Amino acid sequence: MGAIRGAVWTILLRFLLAAVVLLGVAGAIGAALGSTLVPDAGTWSPDPLLVQPDASRAGTTPSESRSAPPATGAAGRAITVPRSGSGTFIAAVAGGPVHGGAGRLNRYRVEVEAGTGQDPLEVAAIVDTVLGDPRSWIGGGNVRLQLVPAGAPAEFTVLLASPTTSEAICATGGLKTEGYSSCRLPGRVVLNLARWLTGVPDYGASLEEYRRYLVNHEVGHQLGHGHEACPGAGQPAPVMQQQTYGLTGCVANSWPYIGGKRYAGRPVK
Repeated sequence: MGAIRGAVWTILLRFLLAAVVLLGVAGAIGAALGSTLVPDAGTWSPDPLLVQPDASRAGTTPSESRSAPPATGAAGRAITVPRSGSGTFIAAVAGGPVHGGAGRLNRYRVEVEAGTGQDPLEVAAIVDTVLGDPRSWIGGGNVRLQLVPAGAPAEFTVLLASPTTSEAICATGGLKTEGYSSCRLPGRVVLNLARWLTGVPDYGASLEEYRRYLVNHEVGHQLGHGHEACPGAGQPAPVMQQQTYGLTGCVANSWPYIGGKRYAGRPVK
């Protein structure tokens, strides 16, 4: 009987020793895996939306210290608009097809101010889409437009500039924008970044629609068109109406051609 009990205790002791060894091995494996898979909480962000924008795409570095107070975009969300940038511009490297079937070819570049966090390629794509639409200036069959890359000859340049820089550029032509509106100088279409990112209050249409108006209005000046008045309450606003400062009873409209016909209002100074 004593021999049996001794054998039992021997088996139990061996089992306990094996369990201890297995636990030790498991702990070592867990520690090794943990050090490999668990990120350092001080350097890792689980949410990609919290990561700063990739400045290498735009060639810019957003500057929080020079940002204006958050504005409200068309969708009601807060948007931080940089008040100023570096004062230098980065041209989009991509070109596009010739838009329009006849008329003089007007080649243009798109450049974005460095330090504003905007991607020149994205801005150029938006501008090219607007100007390539048959409701845009090519709709009359007397003008052609083409986006050309950095370094290529161009008749004009579309500049997306911070409020401070756009105001300074426009002032060289005697135009007072107070950092709020956009302008056109010979060979330069200057788009105000704040308007590009937030639109204007009470516009009654989406930010995308306002951007289309902004591009068509300022490029319209480059093509020789002057300001026009609202033709009447409830009617579409002519694209050459200064819609940024109010619709004066008209309804937002971003196109110079409606239904295949040139839509215009009474010329104003």
